[in-house]
Amino acid sequence: MDAPTPTRSALLDLVDERRAMREGHAFLDEKCMLLAGAMLAGLGEHRRAEAAVQAAHGAALDALAAALARHGLGALQAHPAGPSTAATAVAARRLMGVGLLDVALEPARDAGEAPVPAFDRSPESAACALAFGELARACAPLAAAQGNLERLDREYRKTSRRARALADVLMPEADRLIAELDTRLADLEQEDAIWRRGAR
Repeated sequence: MDAPTPTRSALLDLVDERRAMREGHAFLDEKCMLLAGAMLAGLGEHRRAEAAVQAAHGAALDALAAALARHGLGALQAHPAGPSTAATAVAARRLMGVGLLDVALEPARDAGEAPVPAFDRSPESAACALAFGELARACAPLAAAQGNLERLDREYRKTSRRARALADVLMPEADRLIAELDTRLADLEQEDAIWRRGAR
């Protein structure tokens, strides 16, 4: 930043600019705090969703083991998958300009055609299908929580860089220019006073 011509108006403009920088830095600092709080809350959501996925994964593996024991791999693979009966429910929200999502898998209102029944249906195969459906439903909130954390972290890093640039570079430079301009104005005023005394 180059030193402006030493005038009182230039000094006032620099002082106003520094005040705006301080206000901007305070805003960015507050934004960082809000984003950090949102990340902590999001981390809690992520941990809860991850625990639900792990529990559903364990139940799905147990149900798969039981179905395999009953039918064998070849027969279980021949079971029809049937149409999807889940719909994705997405709720969007914003925090300090960051888009966040809440996602859930819900049973579809219109399931469409009834699935073709397997020729050797059993409670084990039905439980296996239900367990993997629960696993898919548990994965949706985990994926949303992961995406939210990524977006919050990216915005936090960007905001933190801007705040550091203001605090470490721009504001000290403005302070230096204000002090330099103030000194030059004082020197000019002193020279002017000496010239006026000499002119008398």
